[in-house]
Amino acid sequence: MADIPDKIQTWQMVEGPKLDQDGRKVVAPGRLERVEIPMPELGEGEALVKVAGCGVCHTDLGFFYDGVPTVSKPPLTLGHEIAGTVVAGPAEMVGKDVIVPSVMPCNDCPICFAGRGNRCLNQKMPGNSTGPYGGFSDYIPVPAHDLCVIEDLKGLPLSHYAVVADAATTPYQAAVRAELKEGDLVMVFGATGGVGVYMTQVAKALGARVVIALGRDQERLERSLKYGADYVINLRDKDFKAIREEFKAIAKEAGAPSNFGWKIFEVTGAGAAQDIALGLLSFIGKLVVVGFGLAKNSYAISRLMAFDAEIIGTWGCLPQYYPEVLKLIQEGKVEIEPFLETKPMSQIEEVFEKQHAGGFEKRQVLEPDF
Repeated sequence: MADIPDKIQTWQMVEGPKLDQDGRKVVAPGRLERVEIPMPELGEGEALVKVAGCGVCHTDLGFFYDGVPTVSKPPLTLGHEIAGTVVAGPAEMVGKDVIVPSVMPCNDCPICFAGRGNRCLNQKMPGNSTGPYGGFSDYIPVPAHDLCVIEDLKGLPLSHYAVVADAATTPYQAAVRAELKEGDLVMVFGATGGVGVYMTQVAKALGARVVIALGRDQERLERSLKYGADYVINLRDKDFKAIREEFKAIAKEAGAPSNFGWKIFEVTGAGAAQDIALGLLSFIGKLVVVGFGLAKNSYAISRLMAFDAEIIGTWGCLPQYYPEVLKLIQEGKVEIEPFLETKPMSQIEEVFEKQHAGGFEKRQVLEPDF
């Protein structure tokens, strides 16, 4: 620990969003402040990671702007998409470049034993449930056992691998939940977004025969044709009947059925997109809910019985799948470079504000510059 500083430099959310007198409506966002906090003594099985980069996720903005509660209350540091280098902890890990999983299960509870540790109730999530520690810092202490080691950076900056944690791995977990296999038929709602761009790629990399990207941005939809999608449907200014007819025409062109067997990934979390996805769910189909939103939907659930269909939720990604996603990236089957850009961490306030306003086309990865 001789070369380890005794303080962590960090951009901390010192105050969460302010609510109105009824405690319901957010009237002001949280407040960030550059501070230093004591370097903790590592516990058994913990590692200290020197942060190379931390991605800015929609979840971070939810904590900061929308009043979504964190497990550890402010003051705390946000940020859960982290890549860095282990500088202290288990001897076999020191010096390793790693990706820190965005959710780390306890591996010692009935949910974990059932193979569903991605939703372990005792899980640790940096920037949420690991005390004051998060990725928008120069160092972070984390459990060591689930770190994903990057043996070869393949010429990419270490900071770029931060997007693997969450943005690229969440779609993989969704595909696992859908039991996606070679020859499957896939629709991705929100294929134009920060997670959707990986959902199309993962689906194709795992062998989907037909992948339809659905969204509202024509330019990004056309881009998706280079990254996993075979066809696109622009949802803007179309009613459900028009969308359904366009889908049927695509299915016919692709030589695929339009009324059974489709696996639908809803990544937007938007009520309108969810309603369309529910409307297209048919015989022996699956709707996998990947995106989070507060919308309420109306649906006759007896249709699930009639269709022998399924609606499935999915959360995060099991750390055991991180090496598989990393392999897909390093083999070029899933690309990350076209969808990210880096900035100094000192610009975090401007990045939060601009991203909250929808001002970025690419995932923002912040690199420490304390």
